[in-house]
Amino acid sequence: MLTTALAMVNQAGLTVSLDHISFEDVIRDAGVARSAVYRRWPYKDLFFSDLLRELARGTGPAAGSGDIAATDAVARVVLDHLDWLRTPAHRRALAAEILRQGALREFETFLGSPEWRTYLALHATFLSLPDGDLRTEVQDALTTSEHALIHRVAGTYEHVTGLLGLRLRPDLDAGFDTVANLASATIRGLVVMAPANPSIATRRFQANPFGAPGPAEWSQPALGIAGIVMTFLEADPAIDWTGERLEDLRRTLTTT
Repeated sequence: MLTTALAMVNQAGLTVSLDHISFEDVIRDAGVARSAVYRRWPYKDLFFSDLLRELARGTGPAAGSGDIAATDAVARVVLDHLDWLRTPAHRRALAAEILRQGALREFETFLGSPEWRTYLALHATFLSLPDGDLRTEVQDALTTSEHALIHRVAGTYEHVTGLLGLRLRPDLDAGFDTVANLASATIRGLVVMAPANPSIATRRFQANPFGAPGPAEWSQPALGIAGIVMTFLEADPAIDWTGERLEDLRRTLTTT
């Protein structure tokens, strides 16, 4: 029953309530006996409470960066701009170029994902729950899911930063988890705003905000994410991009 209902929610997305999920439809689609269902959940509200717990455990929400496609996309951008690594300023510009391409792709994925809409709606649903065991359990599950999500995003940022010979600015006294939290909050806010403000998804700017050799087409999600992340990054003075180091990186990226 829970697996069937999760599939229904993930197909249609979660509203701020679960009113669009029919208990009888779940029973039918799950192919289980009604008598067995009502022994397990004498009242349908008990079933929906368990469904909220399952959703909050984060078994399905879009988790953003770190998948194979994103990793391949980063490698392609770096390989296309290897010469940018030769100077500290252009190293930062390369990080911004990765964000320029990746932020829009991530935004469009989240905007079109029922699972991601469900994850956002679940946070709103949680706020409406009365105090009690269910609210506490959903909050605990959301906290665990959020920590896992931010950990993955922070790990991706840390990996790419090291790959490019950059580091976090020591004077800001912030870790990659802080960067991931701020970037994640920005992309979520834009996803929530986009239905009422479609230009967030469609508007483009010819700009060069981070010192690349030339201007490029920027989206609002890319400007928002890059504006945050780039605030924290600087070239690592301990790293010298020699020809040998560049060739080692090229081999690594083309063989992984």
